[in-house]
Amino acid sequence: MAAADRIQGEAPHVPVLLAPLLREVAPVRGVWIDGTFGAGGYARGLVEAGAERVIGIDRDPLAHEMAAAWLDDWPAISLVRENFCNMDKVADSADGVVLDLGVSSMQLDLAERGFSFMRDGPLDMRMGQAGPTAADLVNDLSESELADVLYVYGEERQSRRIARRIVEHRPFLTTLELAGLIERTIGRTKPGQAHAATRSFQALRIAVNGEYEALWQGLMAAERVLKPGGMLAVVTFHSVEDRMVKRFLQLHGDRKRHVNRYATETPEAEAPFEIVTRKAVGPDKDELTANPRARSAKLRVARRTDLPAEAVAADEIAMPMLKATTKGKN
Repeated sequence: MAAADRIQGEAPHVPVLLAPLLREVAPVRGVWIDGTFGAGGYARGLVEAGAERVIGIDRDPLAHEMAAAWLDDWPAISLVRENFCNMDKVADSADGVVLDLGVSSMQLDLAERGFSFMRDGPLDMRMGQAGPTAADLVNDLSESELADVLYVYGEERQSRRIARRIVEHRPFLTTLELAGLIERTIGRTKPGQAHAATRSFQALRIAVNGEYEALWQGLMAAERVLKPGGMLAVVTFHSVEDRMVKRFLQLHGDRKRHVNRYATETPEAEAPFEIVTRKAVGPDKDELTANPRARSAKLRVARRTDLPAEAVAADEIAMPMLKATTKGKN
């Protein structure tokens, strides 16, 4: 059975924070870009809320296979195979951009994709099914390079110990082989704690797919493609991504100040964005009950002004970088 058929036959994949997202960006109208299309939940929600057209972008062929079963019934939605960091090459302008970051549940659910340390499959982790796999990194990087990947992208405090053991016992070809080695290295997972391999698998996935750089470039691409008044909505699932989005909006968003305790807020300086959500929006109790995956989700929303787009350096938004891949301004 094809992967898309197996996913379609399971419980529906629920888009996280869709209701608060639609509330914060209302009224929904015009052309939207769904930069992380996945199962299409955000795209359908945007159309139902009033979007005239949604351009979906996804580099994963699985998303395109799944959409083939229903896309003809939604003429307002189109789908392009691309990385969302190139969204301004896919569309000339947009009234809104939505990004749902990280790995999707449909990717985790397929053992053959190699994302999950709970399912035995090839050590792959490629979202776009092109380029080096996680196995290539694990088996080819030097011990110090591998330790840097685990520490910088996974914030794994025992990165050097894990890297040393990996080098001693490689090659590794499957997810459970690697997860087992990590668990034996740093100790078995205790009840109620995250699996011992969580940070290492996160680090490898981010490295394989260039996720942090895609986010950095994607935020700038969104700024370039959005019309004045256009809305940017970003959903993150871990602290590093949220910090990058928050700092980007702090740098490119309207900065408020009080003249004195009795004065109203006044703009300190004009900027390419007006920040709509001063604090990140999380799920309510009803959503958590219906969709536990939403537990760590955070939504940030901003509105585009008419000022020109500005480049931002990766280090200005605290993007984790390996020493050999430090980036300057775009």
